[in-house]
Amino acid sequence: MLLGRFAPSPTGVLHLGNLRTALASWLSARATGGRWLLRMEDVDGPRCRRDLGEAQLRDLAALGLTSDEPVAWQSDRSAVYREALERLHGAGSLYPCACTRKDLQLLASAPHSEDGLRPYPGRCRGRSWEGFDRALRVRLPEGPVAWEDRLTGPQVDDPAALTGDPLLFRRDGCFAYHLAVVVDDGAQGVTEVVRGADLRSVTATQIRLQEALGLPRPAYAHLGLVMAPDGSRLGKRAGALGVGALGARGISPEEMLGWLGWSLGCLDQPEACRAEDLVQGFDWARVPAGEIRVPGAWT
Repeated sequence: MLLGRFAPSPTGVLHLGNLRTALASWLSARATGGRWLLRMEDVDGPRCRRDLGEAQLRDLAALGLTSDEPVAWQSDRSAVYREALERLHGAGSLYPCACTRKDLQLLASAPHSEDGLRPYPGRCRGRSWEGFDRALRVRLPEGPVAWEDRLTGPQVDDPAALTGDPLLFRRDGCFAYHLAVVVDDGAQGVTEVVRGADLRSVTATQIRLQEALGLPRPAYAHLGLVMAPDGSRLGKRAGALGVGALGARGISPEEMLGWLGWSLGCLDQPEACRAEDLVQGFDWARVPAGEIRVPGAWT
């Protein structure tokens, strides 16, 4: 049985791009008789707020997108992530990293699309173990990783060229995104990951981490991003394109769903509907792989 999930970070309002991803994941699960989960990726404590997460859940519920199981919050799962680090340490895959952000910017040439840094070249690989009070990286095997994307087909990436050895634990005590997302997908039994194309570049790195932890590999689908009418990134427009802001302009959840469903190939033209009305028309073969622009009247 397919088990999908949507896992936003509670750092702000869910905009139409986030909502499109959530709907695609929900539809994929429902169209195959599967199940769908919500998870809050709030490991980055300073930026994440519980009240924002609760607001995101209300917006999703307004569109009819609710979790089939209790919502998991990553901030409640530190013990699970610590156990995963201990397993990697036992396998000899972890090492402490003393590099600063400035160090990393000077060490290599290829850009790192995830956070603006360059791929980590392994400068600290020779450092001896110092315990869990240091920043920690995992040593990844060399070589390319092949995987299949449900939208764009066969893919091959080399994690060393895209991320290098990923940071799994920060010196301030926070567990990193790569560790938490891989551990939680494995623990929850997720079989399909639907997310934006901006996260495609970290897929091979996460597959290597799944292998290191002995976790199964889910299927992946990376949606083209939702752009502003002029083709630019949504940026500061994001808050203005949430359920609440659009509702204040008289755009109902049913109208939002109609546009989102049309953008995913479920409808021939946008028309007000419920999420359930889109299930029969959903097929990955009909989902556009490229970017899509927000209606000009909504911005």
